[in-house]
Amino acid sequence: MSSDLYSRDFDAPVATRAISATVELPGSKSLTNRELVLSALADEPTQLTGALVSRDSALMIGALEALGARVEDGETTAPKVYPASLNTNASIDCGLAGTVMRFVPPVAVLNRGTINFDGDAAARRRPMNTTIESLRALGAEVENTNGALPFAVHGLGSVAGGELTIDASSSSQFVSGLLLAAARFEKGLTLRHEGEHLPSLPHIEMTLQCLRERGVAVSKTEPCVWRVEPGAISGGSKSIEPDLSNAGPFLAAAMIAGGSVTIPGWPNITTQVGDEFDGILRQMGASIVRDERGLTITGTGEIRGIEIDLSIGGELAPVVAGLAVLASTPSRLSGIAHLRGHETDRLSALATEINRIGGKCQETEDGLIIEPSNELHGGLWQTYEDHRMATTGAIIGLRVPGITIENIGTTAKTMPNFVELWNKMLGLA
Repeated sequence: MSSDLYSRDFDAPVATRAISATVELPGSKSLTNRELVLSALADEPTQLTGALVSRDSALMIGALEALGARVEDGETTAPKVYPASLNTNASIDCGLAGTVMRFVPPVAVLNRGTINFDGDAAARRRPMNTTIESLRALGAEVENTNGALPFAVHGLGSVAGGELTIDASSSSQFVSGLLLAAARFEKGLTLRHEGEHLPSLPHIEMTLQCLRERGVAVSKTEPCVWRVEPGAISGGSKSIEPDLSNAGPFLAAAMIAGGSVTIPGWPNITTQVGDEFDGILRQMGASIVRDERGLTITGTGEIRGIEIDLSIGGELAPVVAGLAVLASTPSRLSGIAHLRGHETDRLSALATEINRIGGKCQETEDGLIIEPSNELHGGLWQTYEDHRMATTGAIIGLRVPGITIENIGTTAKTMPNFVELWNKMLGLA
């Protein structure tokens, strides 16, 4: 994506009629980046069909190539990944990708050489101490003083593994990053989480399922204890599901404008947390049908508020919050304190922007309270370099005229063609 497009503002279109659209979504970012890591650690090449092409996936490919992996046709949706040599000194740009900054350092411990990690300015504010301390506990030397980017990992070439206890209260990615590399540890890994809570448990189950499908023996021995046995990681061919979290804004559009949106290829069984939109949006007034076409949502324009614990998947919160702004009754979103450590402090950002355009949003200890407002008006919706903030602005802009979204190109993180898909859905392209 060019810097001009990345920095441009976007006048959010208002929905003037009911929607009738089919939206083909790109592959799941969460699955793509997990499968890229496993492909780099596998014993044979892997073809990834339907893989996401986005800034986050490009950053992951760049990171793995720095570690000696080879990716053919990485600019298409079917890259072929050859295992990493893991014998190099290199610098890795994490950008603002949490999966790169949390998944790749455990791989770097298996590398013979020094790997320097850094990223965008906003990435330097994201918590990394759990990863850094876990690598040290595994025996690696890590140069760092503040528990955040930048840092350097002096790889061991091999890792004994065994048992490790961490506090992953701020992100389940700390768990997934260690589990993805653990089959290459000499003794595998028994990983225990000890902390107040553990957000986004479905993402850990996604990691375990990805490992199982690669022939790795994994188990959950206690509620917050996981075991990965040492062994080979298979390659072959892997198919990536559509990104169900990225479906959220398009599903919300049908509820706001009225009419129907179909997402083809919606899996019957999945570990993606975006599948939870089915039940959540029903509670807020949608009708949903799942059949051979995929998932079809139908809305009337009427939206009900919701009281919900979103600890299962905080990435769904921005879409729910956007709908809550336009709902006829109050909403309370809880269980999402960890969103303060995402691309930005999402709770503060959502409250600030909702209130800026005349909404009524109060930040709580672990979430948001959003009340109906008759004073909504247009204005600049700031995105804080956060793709989900950008799409939330577009959701609200379907009903509130005059919303201008700052830096719409931030959506390139997971959906580079968001504007094209959005306009096409509305019949504007």
